[in-house]
Amino acid sequence: MTAEIITIGDEILIGQIVDTNSVFIAKTLNAVGISVHQISSVQDDRAHILEALAFAKARVDLVLVTGGLGPTKDDITKHTFCEYFADELILNQEVLDHVRHIFKKYIERPILPANESQAYVPSKATVLMNRFGTAPGMWMEKEGTIFVSMPGVPYEMKGLMEHEVIPKLTARFKLPYITHSTLLTYGLGESAIAHRIADIEENLPDLVKLAYLPSLGRVRIRLSSKGSDKKAIDTAIAKTCQALEARLEDIFVGYEEQGSLEQRIGHLLEQEHLTLAIAESCTGGQLVQQFTQHPGASHYLKGSLVTYATQSKVDVLGVPQSIIKEHSVVSAAVAQTMAQRVRDLYQADIGIATTGNAGPSKGDADAEVGTVFIGIASAAGVSAHHFKMGNHRHRVIGKTVNKALELLQEEISKISTK
Repeated sequence: MTAEIITIGDEILIGQIVDTNSVFIAKTLNAVGISVHQISSVQDDRAHILEALAFAKARVDLVLVTGGLGPTKDDITKHTFCEYFADELILNQEVLDHVRHIFKKYIERPILPANESQAYVPSKATVLMNRFGTAPGMWMEKEGTIFVSMPGVPYEMKGLMEHEVIPKLTARFKLPYITHSTLLTYGLGESAIAHRIADIEENLPDLVKLAYLPSLGRVRIRLSSKGSDKKAIDTAIAKTCQALEARLEDIFVGYEEQGSLEQRIGHLLEQEHLTLAIAESCTGGQLVQQFTQHPGASHYLKGSLVTYATQSKVDVLGVPQSIIKEHSVVSAAVAQTMAQRVRDLYQADIGIATTGNAGPSKGDADAEVGTVFIGIASAAGVSAHHFKMGNHRHRVIGKTVNKALELLQEEISKISTK
């Protein structure tokens, strides 16, 4: 079964918002064996939407549409669906009762006619109840192609996908088995990895496809397979993973499906009963955010400081002015001191710190743009690592965050083996 995702909204096309809906829908469909053939975004324009629906019908079995289901005049998806399916809007009492219930329980103002109008749906549609909002989802079919329309609000769309759309699809169709295993590697570039595993890649089983996904100091290697023989697929993937793990042992840190590197680090810290404190300069809080975006970080993360300005390193962290004067604010000595001071301040087992010049100008430091030092302090000692991260600000910051995670995992291993 193949699918196309269509997102409706001028706000996507002018770059005002990022289309996260397509990412979620694609992952969710892939997990149940539905291949996404195309993703497209269209204007809040009747002719453009009609054209997109017609083109999608000619290509795929399933069309998933998000957006344009609100109560205002610019939300035209329902009316356009009616035109496409030669249908008319009718009042759905169940939806109307649901809308009234939401307003009574959660919204402290009278319900407006525009809100009640959301209870009107195409007469040929199967209504998908939206437990998190007022606009229902709609399931319609035309000449063998299924069309599903959902609100553009991400949490409403996710609820409909999880509780309505996917259950209906899996109950109705026998879908193929699709699986992915993604190896996470740090510290070696894509071309160097490809050279190292060339013979493995050349002799992949027919069932298995390999893809490289490089980004800012790390490379993900994805193995994918699709078919009806689950046992054969799992065996082929497992054998290929074993071969790649053995060949990439020095840079392999785990599988994406088991969680991100920061999640793995969090689990390791909890497992070893260790705590972490972070001091950031050039990364501006992005390192600690890697941990705090996941629930449970408070179990091991004692705290963090963003001492972005030179003076804040002195006033808040207590880095001696003499060290900065002698070595520069971007230096091994300052990185080591920051790591040790933040460790002491929060009474943590491990302190890690970043200081560098992300650009575009040198600022207070003499170091060239792209120069970064990462300091680590733990029971294993205090150290600093020097890197040249290039001259693109975004990449310097991203690569520094990834390198810090890599070094942090190594540091935990040192402590746990003592």
